[in-house]
Amino acid sequence: MQKISVLLFLVWVCFLFYAGIALFTTGFLLTRLELTNHSSCQEPPGPGPLPWRSRGEPGACWMASRFSRVVLVLIDALRFDFAQPQRSHVPEEPSVSLPFLGKFGSLQRILEIQPHHARLYQSKADPPTTTMQRLKALTTGSLPTFIDAGSNFASNAIVEDNLIKQLVSTGRRVVFMGDDTWKDLFPGAFSQAFFFPSFNVRDLHTVDNGILEHLYPTMDSGEWDVLIAHFLGVDHCGHKHGPHHPEMAKKLSQMDQVIQGVVERLKNDTLLVVIGDHGMTKSGDHGGDSELEISTALFLYSPTALFLRAPPEEPEVIPQISLVPTLALLLGLPIPFGNIGEVMAELFSEVEDSQPHSSALAQASALYLNAQQVFRYLHTYSAAAQDLQVKELHRLHNLFSKASADYQRLLQSPQGAEAALQTVITELQQFLRGVRAMCIESWARFSLSFLLLHLLAAGMPITAPGPFTVPWQAVSAWALMATQTFYSTGHQPVFPTIHWHAAFVGFPEGHGSSTWLPALLVGANTFASHLLFAVGCPLLLLWPFLCESQGSQKRRQPPGNEAEARVRPEEEEEPLMEMRLRDAPHHFNVALLQLSLKYLFVLGIQILACALAAFILRRHLMVWKVFAPKFIFEAMGFIVSSVGLFLGLALVMRVDGAVSSWFQQLVLAQQR
Repeated sequence: MQKISVLLFLVWVCFLFYAGIALFTTGFLLTRLELTNHSSCQEPPGPGPLPWRSRGEPGACWMASRFSRVVLVLIDALRFDFAQPQRSHVPEEPSVSLPFLGKFGSLQRILEIQPHHARLYQSKADPPTTTMQRLKALTTGSLPTFIDAGSNFASNAIVEDNLIKQLVSTGRRVVFMGDDTWKDLFPGAFSQAFFFPSFNVRDLHTVDNGILEHLYPTMDSGEWDVLIAHFLGVDHCGHKHGPHHPEMAKKLSQMDQVIQGVVERLKNDTLLVVIGDHGMTKSGDHGGDSELEISTALFLYSPTALFLRAPPEEPEVIPQISLVPTLALLLGLPIPFGNIGEVMAELFSEVEDSQPHSSALAQASALYLNAQQVFRYLHTYSAAAQDLQVKELHRLHNLFSKASADYQRLLQSPQGAEAALQTVITELQQFLRGVRAMCIESWARFSLSFLLLHLLAAGMPITAPGPFTVPWQAVSAWALMATQTFYSTGHQPVFPTIHWHAAFVGFPEGHGSSTWLPALLVGANTFASHLLFAVGCPLLLLWPFLCESQGSQKRRQPPGNEAEARVRPEEEEEPLMEMRLRDAPHHFNVALLQLSLKYLFVLGIQILACALAAFILRRHLMVWKVFAPKFIFEAMGFIVSSVGLFLGLALVMRVDGAVSSWFQQLVLAQQR
């Protein structure tokens, strides 16, 4: 087998492995570019004047605030059917008795007694349905994924524009109590905070009881503008017992009492928001994209009237990120720069004005502000990244231009244009929903593909007769030594433990504007063991010779031939060590191929194990902190190892070529 054929075949095998890794990665480890731009009151979201009734009032930003305060009660894993009101039982229908049904009696009473003050929505979260990703979505209005390109892997702090940052920049007092995940996401952002550890999922009460100790006294003190309470008991109960356990009924009843106590303390200038960050499966887990995992409850209430119309019989279904632009405009804040959510237009109706035209115009103004902000983000993002569809971008650009022109014409002649007003509202909603659909297609395609299972078959080694067959235990031990060296040198397969200081080895003054050199240094420090053992892998061809000795060869001689052996030692003694390679040169390249395939196969088994772990445990609490990073490190290690293997093969082949040339010269010299 020619050397070039061996290399080309290995390139093809590695390509299949790379394709499998890439296919799994694009479906499981969702990525997007993270922008650090920020919205501000001084910079309008788009060209032209601000919409109708957006200026001229004290404290107004893009739009005059409707509420001075907000109480956000976040009940972790509050699935929609946990809060859904129970209808009166019909005798003909079989009764359904589940522990989690009908426990939010206070919500149902408010919806019945004050239909214009409250509304319950079915809020749909975007996968992955893990708490950290959902908190990012609920504050930025974007579609957070596992890898937000541009973020610092050594920190979980949100660097994108978000509601918390906008509140702090405008001088609002934000008080938080509950899940300590917020401490990492928004370090130093709260005027007062009561953090409680969230890691112990078997503890149903510590976090919730800690919140209740501070919630009502804080509300009564009045020293806050935004109060956030993140309860964890429902989520932990789901993980420990599942939603059908009696403990879930107790937890939901406790949350209902909490909401009732908060409602009793609300003032007219305060909005209450009760929301779940994600749902849960029948077993109480979450993280995926099933209907039960993405279906959450969203409840809004104010002591003053919020809605013109009574609620529909069936709660409206809205995207979860719609809450972000809605809260921003209701509080008189700029919408976060990276938001792609659509405002809940009915909250911007003129409740005091009985004219339908005024309410529709107010809704159109809120939608137009929202569309301007989304169009600005889309323009900025598409200039910095190329992962959005060009054809769809062009269509959305034309749709926004038409809607904007129609809105400006409407402002010039606002009277008697009800049909035109509804057309503008429809066009703006089509634009906003089109943008979100395009971004979901590009960033949140949560599909799990296992082509890798089939591609590993390509790494099955061929059998090659001859003296160079390296046993499986030697190849496996070599690969395990590479892994052991990775850990023994102080590395771990998680991002916070990366040795970032390696970027400055030899460059104590920094690298200037260069980024590839520090990245190369950090990568070399992290994957040095993979590279070194892969380059040295071809040396395992000497393994069979190392396992032999001259004495063992002589002991295999038949008895009674000792004298003959002493007479003809040169004729009977076999070549030793490296010189035996010259006895079968036609097997050498085949042996290299076999060894390389075995090594790639062992590494592929490791990647497959990580992919299976990430898939099977995709709803585990630690999937995004442990199993997914482990898969990334194994995939990067495989790529580095395959490159190192090619370097080692090229070196061995180069040496073999030189030795072969020298050996032929010796043979010719002896023949003369």
